[in-house]
Formats: sequence, C-alpha cells, structure tokens
Amino acid sequence: MPGQSPSDVIKPEVRQLSAYTLKHIKADVKLDQNENPYELPQELKEEVTRRVLARPWGRYPEFVPHSTTQALARYSGWREDGILIGNGSNELIMAGLSVILGKGRKAVIPQPTFTLYKLLSSVFEAQVTTVPLNASDFTFNVDEIEATAKDAAVTVICSPNNPTGGLLPAGSLERILKVTPGVVFLDEAYHEFSGQTALTLLPSNPNLIVLRTFSKAMSMAGLRFGYLMAHPEVAREIHKAKLPYNVNVFTLAAAEAVLERPNLVKEAVQRLIAERERVLAELRTRPDVEVFDSCTNFFLIRTMKRARDLFEALYDRGVLVRDVSSYPMLERTLRVSVGKPEENNRFLSALDRALETK
Repeated sequence: MPGQSPSDVIKPEVRQLSAYTLKHIKADVKLDQNENPYELPQELKEEVTRRVLARPWGRYPEFVPHSTTQALARYSGWREDGILIGNGSNELIMAGLSVILGKGRKAVIPQPTFTLYKLLSSVFEAQVTTVPLNASDFTFNVDEIEATAKDAAVTVICSPNNPTGGLLPAGSLERILKVTPGVVFLDEAYHEFSGQTALTLLPSNPNLIVLRTFSKAMSMAGLRFGYLMAHPEVAREIHKAKLPYNVNVFTLAAAEAVLERPNLVKEAVQRLIAERERVLAELRTRPDVEVFDSCTNFFLIRTMKRARDLFEALYDRGVLVRDVSSYPMLERTLRVSVGKPEENNRFLSALDRALETK
C-alpha cells in the first residue's frame, strides 16, 4: 500500500534470514576458506591470457560453450548433455533448488553443513527439516536422513561435508535415493581429496544431481567456475533457471586449460592430502586439542578455549582460520584449511603459543 517501506514487500521468509557473508581479513597465513594454496603455474596463466587476448571482448561467449562442456565430459566421464556450468557451483545449487522448491515443499538438510543450502531453501519458501550429525564424531546419521527423506522434494548432502570433513559412508546414498520421492543434491566440492564420488550411481538414478567446483582442488576460487551433472532431462529443466552467459570468457578459457592438464591438479591434491595427514597426526599429540578426522583439505579442532578467543589469539600471531562456533553443534570449534608445509608449521606453532596463554 502507498507509504509503506520498500522492505515491507520483501517476503517475510527472506526478511527473517541472515545473509551469507564473510568479512575479508588480511593475514600472513590464510587458512580460512579451504582454498588451494598452490597457484596454477605461471606458464598456464600466460597461456590462458593469450587465449583470451586472441578473442573479441565485445562479443558474448557461446550461449552453450560446447568446448568447455565437452572437456568436462571427457574429464568426468559423464555425458555432455547432462552437464551445466556455472559461476561457481553455488549458482547451480541456487538454480537447481529454485526449479524444485516452493511453499510447502520439504527440503532435508543434515546439520551442520554449508549454510547456503538452508538459506536458499528458505528463500524459496520450502519447509526445511534439518537432521543433526552424530554428536560424538560429526558423522552422518544415515538412518535419520533416510527416514526424513521419505516425503522430501529435495535432500541436500555435502560429501565430504563442510565444515566437518566427514564422508557419507559407502552404500548410504543408494539407500536414500531408493526411498525418497524427490531429488538428492550431492555436493562434491571436496571429492578430489576423498577419492570417493557418486558419479557411478548417476546412470541408474535419475533423481541424483552431482555438483562440483573448481574453487578447491583446481586452484580457481578467484575465477568462479563450477559444474553440475544430472540426467539430461533434469539438466534441461535446471537450465531454465540459469542465467544466460553466466560464465565469462576468461573463466571458460582457464577451465579448459586446467582440464587439458589434469596432472597439475593431481600433484597439488596429493601434496595437500599428505600435509593434512601430517598436521592431523601432530595435533593428536596435543592433549589440549580435540581434532576430527577429515577427508577434505581442511579439518576441525576443538579446545576448552572459547572459539573466538582462540581465533583472535591465532590471528594476533599472523594466522587466519575460520570460527565456526556459531554453527549447530560446533561450540568451541575452529575450521582450519590445509596450507603449504611452512604455513601449517606456522599454524601449529601459533596454536601452541595461544593455548599456553590464559
């Protein structure tokens, strides 16, 4: 009505939400966003730049960039007509949820997990049902997910899970796919670090959608690129909610260049896995630190200190990690990305000094 505040026309389901946000903080050692600390080689960056300079910038990219989707099909082993690309996998999560969820439709989401799933589901006015992880070790409560998904339009699972690092046990996804009448979104943002993927289930399960990103293992967080794999008829429907020309020519060129040299990525991933195991072993020798198993390029720690106090003590010593203590079940916990050996040593030293102080 005339005279009302513009915000009054916003859906109440949106007004009551907190936005997904993260303050940018500079630090000597940055271990807060699960990025790959190993940059792509300079010669690869120069090759990408040459490719971009050779094409007109005043022209749109292809509406469907087939050279990129063909490269992804070869890399992943999934059919090209079932692949969608996005400005990060987050865009594809949003597009996928938008074509399924609406008022009264149920979304099942394990907690704690990546907060965007619940945020977007609420924006789309879904009935969100959360399933807590097992409190002792943050593993998935598969029995409860299976029972809750029996009347769900969407079930969203991040495996390996962010921020806990845990993996959905083998055979669990098949159980959930079998009982749910809806779609299962499986976010595999960290699958390269776990060695496990659900891609083999995709041919026989048309209600499965697999999402991946180039932001973690592929060292392309700054360029924003992700992809979705689904049955072609499902991909066609999600495509309707995806923005046209959503990936720029520079990112497309970089993605193709990286896909042409997969061994570059594998080498960095193996180094990070080795460092993850070394740091976890080191942390387990410290009686004041509880550390949780991880299949990712990050891990959770919990101490008796208040998480914010420990976060600030580490930052005072030049090390930036992620305070996740506001997540459900994660009181007194910090999430730490795996960095280069010298960065991880700096973290371990800073942690020891921080825990010595009262």
